[in-house]
Amino acid sequence: MGISKWIVGAVGALLVAGCSGSWEVNYDQGIDPEVSRGWRVVDVVAVVPEQLRVSNANTFAPSADIVWHGEPFGDRKAQVAAVIDEGITAGTAGMEGLRPVTITAVVKRFHAVTPAAVARAPAAVHNIQYVVRAFDASSGAPLTEEQVINADLEAYVGSAAIAAAINGETQRNRIVAHLAAVTRGWLGFGPDQRRTFSGLGR
Repeated sequence: MGISKWIVGAVGALLVAGCSGSWEVNYDQGIDPEVSRGWRVVDVVAVVPEQLRVSNANTFAPSADIVWHGEPFGDRKAQVAAVIDEGITAGTAGMEGLRPVTITAVVKRFHAVTPAAVARAPAAVHNIQYVVRAFDASSGAPLTEEQVINADLEAYVGSAAIAAAINGETQRNRIVAHLAAVTRGWLGFGPDQRRTFSGLGR
C-alpha cells in the first residue's frame, strides 16, 4: 500500500473511531396491543423539517442532520421522507381494525453512511430518529402523545456491503425493513426491537 493511501485510511479510521459510542432502538412506551388491534392505518405522513441541515459530502462522518447517499442525487429531504413513510407504512400492514388512523412522523435525524465510509471505515451506523404520533383519521383527534423513536441500525461496510449489493440488499431496502420492524414493535403486534449496541458512527 502506498504511503498516501495508508495515511488516508489511517486518518479515516481515526475520524470514525472518534465517533464511536452507544446506539439504540428505543422509545418510551409502545402502544397497548389491546388498543392497536382496533386500528386501521389509512395514512402515514412523514415530514422532514426545513431547518434540518443536509450534507452531500462524501466524507466519513459529515456534520449534518440529513446524510443520505442511498439513492441518486436529488432532493434528499424528499427522499428521506419517502423512506420513513414507506417503512412505517410497511410496518402497519395487516392492521384491520375499525378505527381509521393516521400516523405522523417528523424526522429529527437521518444520518446514513456515505460511500467513503462504506468503502474504508471499519464499521458504521445508520443513525435515525423521528417523532411519531397517531391521530383518529376521521376526527383528527390525537390518540397518542408525541413519542421519540430512535431507530439506529448497524450499516454494512467493506466486503459485507459488497455481498449485500450483489444480493440486491441496498441501504434503502435494509432501512425500510428495519423501520417496518420497529413500527410493528411500537404498535404492539410484532417483536419488540428495542436494544442498545456499541459501534462506530457519527
